[in-house]
Amino acid sequence: MSANGKVRVAVDAMGGDFGVTVAVEGAVAASRAMNVHVLLAGPRPRIEEALRATGDVDDAPIEIVEAPDVIGMDEKVSRTTLRKRSSIQVALELMRAGRADAFFSAGNTAACWTIAKMVLGTLDEVDRPALAAVLPKPLGRTVILDAGANARCKARHLEEFAIMGTVYVRRVFGVPEPRVGLMSMGEEANKGNDLTKEVHEALRGSALNFIGNVEGQDIFGDSVDVVVMDGFTGNVVLKASEGLALSMMRLLREELGRTPLTRLGALLSKRAFRAVRRRIDPAEHGGAPLLGVSGCCFIGHGKSTPLAVTQGIRAAKRFFESGVNEELRGALRTLALQRVSATVGIA
Repeated sequence: MSANGKVRVAVDAMGGDFGVTVAVEGAVAASRAMNVHVLLAGPRPRIEEALRATGDVDDAPIEIVEAPDVIGMDEKVSRTTLRKRSSIQVALELMRAGRADAFFSAGNTAACWTIAKMVLGTLDEVDRPALAAVLPKPLGRTVILDAGANARCKARHLEEFAIMGTVYVRRVFGVPEPRVGLMSMGEEANKGNDLTKEVHEALRGSALNFIGNVEGQDIFGDSVDVVVMDGFTGNVVLKASEGLALSMMRLLREELGRTPLTRLGALLSKRAFRAVRRRIDPAEHGGAPLLGVSGCCFIGHGKSTPLAVTQGIRAAKRFFESGVNEELRGALRTLALQRVSATVGIA
């Protein structure tokens, strides 16, 4: 934290599909609405121009940190990418140097994952950091992980995801004993592929509140709080869910506008519709934490709006203050001891 008690959030000012203006507007709004000091990493002239366009920001706790290079949203991560003094790299280095407490980017997910792992390192016993996406449901929320960072996984990775998701939901959302489910193609233990069968066996013997296999529809029900899966499946689930939510809102608007009577009903229900839209709007959640890295990293959607950036900074601040990583270290040490005991037992 800064000397005046503000949480310091380093923001990749160049990340996202819509350019620097969106990141800057969201950062300014966050700095004014909550107790945060924002460090904007990127080419100084472009950030200064965006700040001028937002109006009077002299009172906003904003700091510009020069980062001359930018990683494109579709850029393949290579050695050339990692040699850049990019806005992602510089922002993460601010955390490593102790100048920032948290990081947010709506930029290239693969680059954020790779550079975060390289710059910050991972928590002990974590091989693959995972993105934990929050999906709303009638009675709360469900966290899915991995949501797109790891397309190919081994059983040990999904076991780590289950532990990380459990700690995250308990510390950030206050669920005392999060229920953990394994995404599969059937509820029976013998359903699924070789990976899910192996993971099922490991989780069944763990100390987690494992409820067994779950299917896609269970994500939006009240039977599970954390659902683990490989990143390929998780990203498909996440994007399909977001697309379905937008489609349903569009269909609802069309039907409510068909007749004078339905338009009157829509007018009378406007407040309820707005509340529902806020609950299902991905921008309201801001982004997904990258669990397993040695630090607080949030990655937002490439199509993030200023609101999404603001909410992403809010979520990063909340994560930092929750002490998730401290509890994760203890849970992962326990997992390491269990693995050693199992190995000795086999020997």
